[in-house]
Amino acid sequence: MRPKILVITPVRHINGVSEMLEATGDVTYMDDPSAEEVVNVIGEYDAVYTNPNKSKVFLGRDVIDAAKALKVICTASTGTNHIDKTYVSEKAIPILALTEERQVINRISSTAELAFALTMDGLRNVVQSHNNALDGEWDYTKYIGRQMNCLTIGVIGYGRLGSMYSHYCTAFDSRVIIYDPYKTIERNDLEQVDELSVLLKESDVIAIHVHVTNETMGMINRECFEQMKTDVLIVNTARGDIVNEIDLVNFLKKNREAKVATDVLADEIRNRMSSPLLKYAQDSEQVVITQHIGGMTREAQEIAYCHAAKRLHDFFLPSI
Repeated sequence: MRPKILVITPVRHINGVSEMLEATGDVTYMDDPSAEEVVNVIGEYDAVYTNPNKSKVFLGRDVIDAAKALKVICTASTGTNHIDKTYVSEKAIPILALTEERQVINRISSTAELAFALTMDGLRNVVQSHNNALDGEWDYTKYIGRQMNCLTIGVIGYGRLGSMYSHYCTAFDSRVIIYDPYKTIERNDLEQVDELSVLLKESDVIAIHVHVTNETMGMINRECFEQMKTDVLIVNTARGDIVNEIDLVNFLKKNREAKVATDVLADEIRNRMSSPLLKYAQDSEQVVITQHIGGMTREAQEIAYCHAAKRLHDFFLPSI
């Protein structure tokens, strides 16, 4: 009997994904369901195919308990914070993610590119100037920016995306300093620091490129903000939960020249409308927010989603 696959993220616009899924099993597409809608139908499905960028559904106890026949969760993402991994492990349900698929994800530069775009926007006030022009004004004085080759860029985390982002910044002749206690960097155009406090104090721009773990959850907090420059630009395309948003908003209120450009919010899948940063951004030009679009390019989607679908295919049909 063919496995039944429930797809809870839009995929039919991505070349090759539907074809691979439908070659694997009988597929039901729910492009943007609520958790309640998923709970109501998931009991009969063998697999769930998802992605956190376009889903309101946290795969937690309520969903997993309703999934009586579930044999596997497949997510077209490196991050898995949209899944209760502890509970899923207790239920002995495997998770197919892209986290360790190095040959695949090394081909995807989209999130690093967005981080650089947010950096340039934050330094040159592009969004704010555009909005000002639409209001009929034509005055540059409020939007005098910064020049990359005069700045120090601090990069927290030198994995795949941190290394790509660092390369982009060095191409613009910035001084780039790296904090990553798990890597040894041997490049003449980068400086590695052993203490996070050194990076916090010296950086004009701080870019976050770490995974969410127990160690990194809330790691950028009041103690960190107190060490930063008062006009720092913070760029986050990693995960919102790495930053304590209450402490961040308090820092922004005290330092009106400081800015944040972020693609992520804390607890964005289940509770993003309660985000202190989102609320503050509604009345402040210090914040630019995008809707977790880092990996959402045509090329990145095709690479990631097709590979995830292939992994699901191989899970059920390993000999084909």
